[in-house]
Amino acid sequence: MGNFMSCSSSSSQSKQVKKKLFPKRSSSCKDNNNNNNQSSRWNRNRSSKKDDSPLNQEDAIAAAMLFQQQQLQNVGAFDRSTSLRYTNGNNSKKQQALPRSSSSRARSVSDTILQPHQLLNQELKIDELETSHFVLVHGGGYGAWCWYKTMSLLEEAGFKVDAIDLTGSGIHSCDTNTITSLAQYVKPLVLLLQNLQDGHKVILVGHDFGGACISYAMELFPHKIAKAIFIAASMLTDGQSTLDIFNQQSGSNDLMRQAQVFLYANGNDHPPTAIDLDKSLLKDLLFNQSPAKDVALASVSMRPIPFAPVLEKLSLSEKNYGAVRRFYIETTEDDAIPLSVQQNMITSNPPERVFRIKGSDHSPFFSKPQSLHKHLVEISTIPAIEKCGNSVIG
Repeated sequence: MGNFMSCSSSSSQSKQVKKKLFPKRSSSCKDNNNNNNQSSRWNRNRSSKKDDSPLNQEDAIAAAMLFQQQQLQNVGAFDRSTSLRYTNGNNSKKQQALPRSSSSRARSVSDTILQPHQLLNQELKIDELETSHFVLVHGGGYGAWCWYKTMSLLEEAGFKVDAIDLTGSGIHSCDTNTITSLAQYVKPLVLLLQNLQDGHKVILVGHDFGGACISYAMELFPHKIAKAIFIAASMLTDGQSTLDIFNQQSGSNDLMRQAQVFLYANGNDHPPTAIDLDKSLLKDLLFNQSPAKDVALASVSMRPIPFAPVLEKLSLSEKNYGAVRRFYIETTEDDAIPLSVQQNMITSNPPERVFRIKGSDHSPFFSKPQSLHKHLVEISTIPAIEKCGNSVIG
């Protein structure tokens, strides 16, 4: 600043400052000759730039210092960052932490995206269980393909899992219309149980019409079945058929009636041979809470349900069927077998314990796979045979 003041006291430099501050007046004088106007202006501009160079630097420095001082006094230090700043209400100098991303937040037990081994399997000791072998039996029209989520979760937990295709289901080559008995329909399940090693037991899991199928197997092989789990399934009593269960809801389930398509492979003058489901109603009937990708899988994989096994009444004894521990898993948002029908079966034929999957449609292996997995693992760890009524565990 001292150099700037000394330069201002000089007469010649004072004229240069005026030229700098008022360039138009100095460069557009009307006293100049028109012939030499452009050349003299060029000379003055060149000499002015050359002579004013030191002064321009001083001016720039002075302006920068003044700007910086104003910034410090009025609005704080100048910040070049263009990113958004989060400040607290008391103008504290300490910067407030940015909001954490939801992808890095602490997980909770209720999060369905957690891997099962992070929750259920931490203290699970497979070797101490009565059996670690699950056999999954699909419902009417389904196939082994519907268990793909449940299989992966159980296998990750260390269980052995078999999911079978009943006759005429899944990739089984038999024509559904040729099935004339429940024994024929459940033959793949019977063969699997027959081939088990002596002393080896399994946990049978039946869904939908698969409940009647595992009931049939329980009567034949009670000593090979440690537990039987019914998932929104037909849990029959002696002398009862699956059709009897469906008739309980015939007056209240219009959607089921609309979706059913009876097939008459032997002619319209003979009884139906199979029941198909209208593909356009599958989502509303069976998968109203399931992901779209699973609905798409089902729409290209489901096959007709053989009609004769649905009509067949089961012969179930207390000695065989009654000796196997039974558990029921309810599905609260079920439009195929409504919760009221499920509870009627539970009242008529009480299992050892009842579990409930809230928010599940008729296919919990799609809509609530983690909740289903949780209940399956919990049932597998129940050690003793204790008849404790039909208490509901949510």
